[in-house]
Amino acid sequence: QHWLEFTKSVVKQMRAQPPFTMCFRVKFYPTDPAALKEEITRYLVFLQIKRDLYHGRLLCKTSDAALLAAYILQAEIGDYDPGKHPEGYSSKFQFFPKHSEKLERKIAEIHKSELSGQTPATSELNFLRKAQTLETYGVDPHPCKDVSGNAAFLAFTPFGFVVLQGNKRVHFIKWNEVTKMKFEGKTFYLYVSQKEEKKIVLTYFAPTPEACKHLWKCGIENQAFYKLEKSSQVRTVSSSNLFFKGSRFRYSGRVAKEVMESSAKIKREPPEIHR
Repeated sequence: QHWLEFTKSVVKQMRAQPPFTMCFRVKFYPTDPAALKEEITRYLVFLQIKRDLYHGRLLCKTSDAALLAAYILQAEIGDYDPGKHPEGYSSKFQFFPKHSEKLERKIAEIHKSELSGQTPATSELNFLRKAQTLETYGVDPHPCKDVSGNAAFLAFTPFGFVVLQGNKRVHFIKWNEVTKMKFEGKTFYLYVSQKEEKKIVLTYFAPTPEACKHLWKCGIENQAFYKLEKSSQVRTVSSSNLFFKGSRFRYSGRVAKEVMESSAKIKREPPEIHR
């Protein structure tokens, strides 16, 4: 699954045979979802992160998982009502790929005792505020292997580049520390410059050259979107060097700062939300 590029023909980007399936998703996650002006936008981000939780992309400890799920319950069914919500009512909802009865009881406990009176909008906002504090908020994992042959997932977040292994974050590089990204065949290189002029190169191997190129393009897009002050600063990036003729790519679109500034200026009547 790849994102559509708005500078190219949609038809030419359809690799499979019809009927085609396209999904409406969040590509760039807001650094602060609470700062989004319109409730409809926050609701759409809520739906995306709820999906991330269900598909195992948003990893968290049990206490955080219970709280997030309780917020979803409150947003979807409102206050706990013993007449409507019998014992085990939370088990009817699928929040995670898998979970235990103990977690279900904890979810119901929080929903009953801590969230009464919260409107759907308030519960969704609290959900977003909690989700953004988690290490895997906003990740779109790319399967790779490290130089030792160990499986890893590379991902780009609003705050930087992350590497996940065994459901744990083993590397986090801030966007202002990433000096260059390039790929050669199936090999992806990330050049990092940290404090005290310490420079390192992280090397990973994608399953195919096509997957590696896609990883590289995603990295270029995310760094441009989150790091730059304005879209006029975007430059064409090349993966080539003196010995390798590589690809060229330029991110097209507004950057995060421009999007948030535009959002703050919206003056229309708030759209109606059909939950």
